[in-house]
Amino acid sequence: MLYSLALAVLTIAPAQGGMVKLTNIRMTIGELGPTRPTSKLLPGDILFIGYDVNGVTIAPDGVAVYTMAMEVVNSAGKTIFKQDAREMKDFVPLRGNTFPARAFVTIGIDQDAGAYTCKVTVEDPKTKSKDTLSTKFEVLKQDFGIVAVYATHDLGGALAAPTTGIVGQTTFIQFSVASFQRDIKTKQPNVEFEFQILDDKGTPTLAQPGKAIQDDKSLEKVNENAGAFAMKYALFLSRPGKFTFKITATDKLASKTYNYELPVTILPAN
Repeated sequence: MLYSLALAVLTIAPAQGGMVKLTNIRMTIGELGPTRPTSKLLPGDILFIGYDVNGVTIAPDGVAVYTMAMEVVNSAGKTIFKQDAREMKDFVPLRGNTFPARAFVTIGIDQDAGAYTCKVTVEDPKTKSKDTLSTKFEVLKQDFGIVAVYATHDLGGALAAPTTGIVGQTTFIQFSVASFQRDIKTKQPNVEFEFQILDDKGTPTLAQPGKAIQDDKSLEKVNENAGAFAMKYALFLSRPGKFTFKITATDKLASKTYNYELPVTILPAN
């Protein structure tokens, strides 16, 4: 099953009015993260689609009113999710003619493997001008893996953050593990984690990777009906440079290992 939601965020923009046009379309890691390296997703993952909205009327008080609709179809053209056009209001105090937006599609654990297309339509109700983007992606067969990776400013995961930060910040890396095996008796997973940071030459910054485990002895147990469980890592940005945050998850019960690498850029504080 697919679950979808679209949202918009604020940015600087230069001009006012015109035909609606959706540009700078790309798949991203999280709402504000870098471009996603592949359009293939495991069940349990989240597909973020970033794009810029051009030409929507932004009133003198900075309020942009528009409608947004979404549809996901499979390779046969059959609609498997549809969100009818709904009114959206964004406060864009810098005004202009452009602001970025995000749409995201959550892939259910039970979603069939195959090719899909997500279509997003934005319309300006004042001018009746509209534009539609189409993004193709592939859902893989259900398998153990790290999914739904994104960065936030807060531990709870509510405030989306980019993977580019300033020295002195702490970025929280949120992620989930899907399609793990459960112990027959305890009904809990047994997944071990290693966390390592690599510099721009691929050299580990830690002599030994950080470690964690989720099993029947963990303080917080995994719901017996859940097909995935969430984890997080607090990454302190102590010096400038380009780094890679590497997560290794090993399902001890299924004897499967999955690696995930997330690029992180740290800028000087001044």
